[in-house]
Amino acid sequence: KRPPPSNSVLQSHQHMQASPPKSVVLQRAQSEQIMDSPTKVRVQKSQSESELLDIAAKAPSRSNFNVEDRKVLRKDNMNQNVVTMQYAVRGQLPMTAEKLQQEINQGSTSRPFDEVLFCNIGNPHSVGQKPISFYRKVLALCDCPVLLENPMVGNLFESDAIARAKELLCGIKGGTGAYSHSMGVPHIRQNVVEFLEKRDGHKANVDDIFLTNGASAAIQMILQVLISGPEDAVLIPIPQYPIYSALIALLNGQQMGYQMNEDKGWTVDIDEVKAQIDAARQKGVCPKALVIINPGNPIGNCFSYDNLKDIVKMCKEEGIILLSDEVYQENIYTDKPFFSVKQVVRDLGPSYDEFEFVSFHSTSKGFIGECGRRGGYMEVCGFDKDVRAELLKLASSGLCANLDGQIMVDLMVKGPENNGESYALFKQERETLMDSLKRKSQMLYSTLNSIEGVTCQELQGAMYAFPRIHMSEGALAAAEAAQQTPDTYYALSLLEHTGICGVPGSGFGQAKGTWHLRMTFLPEEGKLREALSRFKEHHEMFARKHAAAQQKSVGV
Repeated sequence: KRPPPSNSVLQSHQHMQASPPKSVVLQRAQSEQIMDSPTKVRVQKSQSESELLDIAAKAPSRSNFNVEDRKVLRKDNMNQNVVTMQYAVRGQLPMTAEKLQQEINQGSTSRPFDEVLFCNIGNPHSVGQKPISFYRKVLALCDCPVLLENPMVGNLFESDAIARAKELLCGIKGGTGAYSHSMGVPHIRQNVVEFLEKRDGHKANVDDIFLTNGASAAIQMILQVLISGPEDAVLIPIPQYPIYSALIALLNGQQMGYQMNEDKGWTVDIDEVKAQIDAARQKGVCPKALVIINPGNPIGNCFSYDNLKDIVKMCKEEGIILLSDEVYQENIYTDKPFFSVKQVVRDLGPSYDEFEFVSFHSTSKGFIGECGRRGGYMEVCGFDKDVRAELLKLASSGLCANLDGQIMVDLMVKGPENNGESYALFKQERETLMDSLKRKSQMLYSTLNSIEGVTCQELQGAMYAFPRIHMSEGALAAAEAAQQTPDTYYALSLLEHTGICGVPGSGFGQAKGTWHLRMTFLPEEGKLREALSRFKEHHEMFARKHAAAQQKSVGV
């Protein structure tokens, strides 16, 4: 053992801490910048030794620096891309709605409603949707495998749920508390492949499948790899789901919005998109990818097979990667079916084998609604092998997607067998949920179109309506006076008078001079029916109020 330091050594060490040598002070002063709160002092190397010592003496040290006076990280010096990015789904309206709900919870009766109806986000379980029993039982057994050792387990769980949990755990070394392969559990990825092959009628490759923390994480991974500088652009639909605009801003890329045609049922005009691409390239912008959302969020459209084929052909001709957000593929409410981009691309034949595209899917939507599990996957096709290696490296930096989410993906792509003990209840729960969603979509569509001054396109899929609110000159003037966009002004009024929380269309993008509101139809049918009645009353009141204000302003 080393002998303890002598008193002289300790005193010398304490003296050095209290009063650093002159050489150290000079070195500190000669550094690139010295903070003299609240201003920065740039030190010139030509300054004399005495001047440098004087500057160093004034500079804050660890002992006299007051963090309350000057925080190291502030809004003005943090990553400005974070400051710039916007995410309307959890923006001003939801925050205001949460405050109103808190007031109600604390006993306030000043509002003409006793509950805020959160229609701002596709979060099914938060508004009353029940989980699928088979899924939760398999998850419970996987997360608590000791139950499988209990001789009474067969009295609590169906035999096929027990068998499925054992099958999953055999492929997950260490169970759900351990890391998996960075691309996801191989057994689960293989089940995704079999699901895709059955859905599309074409071969799939397990090496193309990445399991992710929801589709959002997959989208972020792809955009991180794709955007290499501020000249890189991604074409996104307008209206769009704001994760795309938010991530593009965060990654310092350029957003190029292509307009969905509302009057033609939210379709894409290929010639207009081509013209945008040409114009961007002439300005030195590099369009690298195009996003489609099918079925559409927030607009509820389903792309036709021919429209998808035209988009694929255009992307191939223009040398653009196609990103297909397909998280609502189970949410179909009309006779218009869902077609995947993968099916369309493979139907076009061998000349498209190397075409680069990515599709995304999630356990948060469909009839599952397990948003909090954060389960999802992406299928990456046609990518260069070196880019694939970099994508795997990026996935590896996050270690792996959470295991409960991966299990949910497995359950999504492979339900109970038709002859299994759980199947009858599974089928009943699924059909009950889907039938209810279909009824609610039709209720919302018909009610909105029955209101003078509100128009809504057919809700073919997804979980949302995006009605157009026709605003009078009086309403537009009132919004301007309130320093709000007209749709925000309308949405706040709707929230204050009815308790319905929607999201202004400006958060998703909309054609110039038009104003919209996004609403989910996820709440329970009875509550949604009552809310729509209040919506109609509010709109009529809003129209009368601003018509009268307009007449008064012009002296009528």
